[in-house]
Amino acid sequence: MTKIATNRPMPGILARGFTLIEIMVVVVILAVMASQILPKIMGKPKEARIAKAKTDISALETALDLYKLDNFEYPSTDQGLESLVKKPDGEPEPTRYRAGGYVKKLQKDPWGQPYQYLSPGVRMEGGIDIFSLGPDRQPSDDDIGNWNLDEN
Repeated sequence: MTKIATNRPMPGILARGFTLIEIMVVVVILAVMASQILPKIMGKPKEARIAKAKTDISALETALDLYKLDNFEYPSTDQGLESLVKKPDGEPEPTRYRAGGYVKKLQKDPWGQPYQYLSPGVRMEGGIDIFSLGPDRQPSDDDIGNWNLDEN
């Protein structure tokens, strides 16, 4: 008995892969989505950088609050934000420093500069100042700090 070849898959074997039409439909959908989203994102890089800086500063402030909760005071200005990554030397000496630190590594601000830290703070009297010098990379009115996170 001779078997006739057919184009149907053999029983028990699933057909796999996508057709050219299915792939083209997905590419068109992605292109339409990109054409709608990219102009909104690409048109506002300044706002995106400011939002990133505010998020980073808020995270640093939370880490410093945890540091203070464990050690009863914030690190000094000299000990700096590096005290969140590794146990600092000098006064005030942290008595209950958390193993592994409080952050894995310090990020640079969106303009490629390190975040600034003052303890005690100048703008946040009785607290701490954490800030980015902003796009001009100099102390000025456009600095982004924990004192103005709620401003636009």
